[in-house]
Amino acid sequence: MRLNNILRTTASAAVVGAVAFGFAGVAAAQDSQGPTTIDDIIVTAQKREQNLQDVPIVVTSLAAETLQDAGVRDIKDLQILTPGMTVTSTSSEASTTARIRGVGTVGDNPGLESSVGVVIDGVYRSRNSVGFGDLGEMSRIEVLKGPQGTLFGKNTSAGVINIITEAPSFTPGANGEITLGNYGAVGISGSLTGPITDQLAFRLYGARRERDGFYDVNIGDGPRAETDDQNQNFTTLRGQLLWLPNDNTSVRLIADYSQRDEYCCVGVQIRSGPTAAFIDLLATGPGITPPAPGFGALPFSRQAYSNRPTSQDIDDMGVSLEANIDLPSLGGATLTSVTSWRDWNSELAQDIDYTGADIAYRRQDGENGYGVENLTQEFRLAGQNDSFDWLFGLFATTETIDRRDTFYTGADYGSYISFLLTAQLNAATAGLPTPPGAIPISPARIGCFTAPGQTVPQLQGCLYGNPATPPTGIGFVNGQSYRDTYEQTSDSFAIFTNNTWHVTEQLDLTLGLRYTMDEKSLDGHQQNTNNSGNTCAAAVGNAAVIGGALGAGAVPGILGAFCLPFTNAAFNNRTVAESHDDGELSGTVKAAYRINDSILAYVSYARGYKSFGFNMDRVQVANVPVASLFFPSETVDSYEAGVKMTLVDRTLLLNATYFDQTFQDFQLNTFNGVGFTVEPIPELTSRGIDADMMWFTPVEGLSLQGGVTWTDAEYGNFTAADLQVPANFPAASLLPGSRPSFAPEWSASMSVNFDRSIGHGLRAGFSLAGKYMSEYNTGSDLLPFKLQDAFTTLNGRIMVGAEDEGWTLEVWGQNLTDEQYMQVGFNAPLQGTAFQTTQTASGPYAGTYYDPARDTQTYNAFMGQPRTYGATLRFQY
Repeated sequence: MRLNNILRTTASAAVVGAVAFGFAGVAAAQDSQGPTTIDDIIVTAQKREQNLQDVPIVVTSLAAETLQDAGVRDIKDLQILTPGMTVTSTSSEASTTARIRGVGTVGDNPGLESSVGVVIDGVYRSRNSVGFGDLGEMSRIEVLKGPQGTLFGKNTSAGVINIITEAPSFTPGANGEITLGNYGAVGISGSLTGPITDQLAFRLYGARRERDGFYDVNIGDGPRAETDDQNQNFTTLRGQLLWLPNDNTSVRLIADYSQRDEYCCVGVQIRSGPTAAFIDLLATGPGITPPAPGFGALPFSRQAYSNRPTSQDIDDMGVSLEANIDLPSLGGATLTSVTSWRDWNSELAQDIDYTGADIAYRRQDGENGYGVENLTQEFRLAGQNDSFDWLFGLFATTETIDRRDTFYTGADYGSYISFLLTAQLNAATAGLPTPPGAIPISPARIGCFTAPGQTVPQLQGCLYGNPATPPTGIGFVNGQSYRDTYEQTSDSFAIFTNNTWHVTEQLDLTLGLRYTMDEKSLDGHQQNTNNSGNTCAAAVGNAAVIGGALGAGAVPGILGAFCLPFTNAAFNNRTVAESHDDGELSGTVKAAYRINDSILAYVSYARGYKSFGFNMDRVQVANVPVASLFFPSETVDSYEAGVKMTLVDRTLLLNATYFDQTFQDFQLNTFNGVGFTVEPIPELTSRGIDADMMWFTPVEGLSLQGGVTWTDAEYGNFTAADLQVPANFPAASLLPGSRPSFAPEWSASMSVNFDRSIGHGLRAGFSLAGKYMSEYNTGSDLLPFKLQDAFTTLNGRIMVGAEDEGWTLEVWGQNLTDEQYMQVGFNAPLQGTAFQTTQTASGPYAGTYYDPARDTQTYNAFMGQPRTYGATLRFQY
């Protein structure tokens, strides 16, 4: 009786599984057996249990067995099984981004919500980074592609990764595993589950993992001690209770905590520009890869340069409570309540210049990082009858984000800025008359620009070595340059409904609507902490003199070198106080027609919405801080038409969908070499085809799963006048009409899994998972040196164990062919310029464009993981 009640349509899949295990006594609760026919694949993409082939949504459903065989422990591992999906990390593991169909939000800016939402056991994680870590024991993962504008917590404009973990079981069980691998990898994990009473069950999970880094690091000037980077060192704990107080109620309580104490992430040089030789001289050891002939691309390397630590300390904890109550008085409707509290915090150190020279860095010490604390509450009331499935809900969240940002100038900063200024001054004075006996400009003389009360003759005399005007040293002070703090508070409330009308036995119509109200406020304090800002203020005070001596065209570049955001006096003791509120209607309309028992065809329209926000960074235009850090909401209109086929005695799944998505005010977050800025791009379209297959073959224990995504993504044409900040156009000048970053035309995945008895009480098997991606650009500005060629990665494992799965030994490898690829390419800070002032067009497209012949930029990249291999011993009871 209780089982039938709990199996109502809106009960979460995790609770359903737990109850079934508890009352049916199914031993499968502790094993990894997956589905054996397509009818066994159950998803909750519409917040009710449905067979995958009955859901008019593109869903990639991955069972626990498939995830384990592919080595999936966190969301980053998941991409090998999901075509059209990429996951990348940049300057730290706290800056991780998921993208679907070429659309996602670049990391490094906590003011941005995620385009691809992460939901774990019904709880929405507001930032991708907050959802990353050891996921523990998973029941399954569902990847929903396209905007999910109705049901999944806050709205997401590109898709949802819905993770369902294993729930407590009333059948006692225990399992554990020990892993050893290359790069010094050691991992241990285990879990216990079983009844406490006949109404209360528990599950405990814990894991500890360590590994050396994937990069070799030349520490240059020091004081960094670590000679490797991107290591692993974390602990995860997770406890659950499942309470079934009566026939109509289930309550699931989950508490988790994870802690990471690692160092990450250095970048490697993929192209070194003209500044490389001088940086090499500044470092006490070889500080940077020597320039390639003609400043071309460098060979692939995992040799990084970092004189400062890149330590990161990340803590994540939370509690959630889900209750499902059947209401017989309402015709069997079910009331669901999901309450959660989460607290995530990061402390990060960084070598900002990514070289062995001591130019710029960030320290931890509570001064750099960000934290997210939120409280969510969702209520859903749902029911069904022969002709109608209905659902109404409320969702509310309050969230606080605090960011601490600091910047330190190292011992080589003044010398390096002097070098950059000298190059500018040599160019600026190249056409001017030179007095007899003049001395070439040297770094020692550029301090003249910051001497107060200069006249044009005095400045010229200083530059040309007039002994009457002795050179003054440049006025930058080593140490902490600024310490900024930001706090963003956010309150969001939504009402939603999702209903399906079974018009006939073949035709279903679905209507989903959601109205979301968001209110956010930002309070910030920007404060310079040494007198380097005085150097900028003095140079600005001499702007007229500089223009008189060198010409007005030389002034912006010279002042820009003195007044970079981290030494600009205009930011000193500056307060930021902004607030905004917005309401948006989103939702979906779907029509699904079952042609026969094997074929379902559907069409749909969905409206997605991603909230506005504030850019928590120092942003300036022409050395003047921007007045507002606000950026508007992102919206998307998506159309889909698809077919789902279940063939060959319901053992073969073939699905295909055409999608057409148009994004308005796409929130592009890009690094301009000195900081991050968010610029809403007027239009981005993403069109293409998603195709998935799954086959439980006639061969016992052999199954195949895979898919292909073809994507035609493109930015709309726009000019500087179309941007929120027209001065951002130079860095976006390659975008109009181009394919966006991380949007390969082709993406395909395939996994083969084999597992069966071989007699004598033993079983054996193997798995092979592969992912192909055609070429794509890894930089948001689309600079050509950031282009990643097509590549394929392969994961595999061979297994032997007891037939009852009491023990299993696996030998495994990730990236078996040691494919060399980069995750993200980026401009090395202060090391050259990519976008030079070049007038190449007239009319509305006149402006600054990329000229490869004048590209002086050094480019770095965060690389993909190398080949790893090892062995895992599993046991269970």
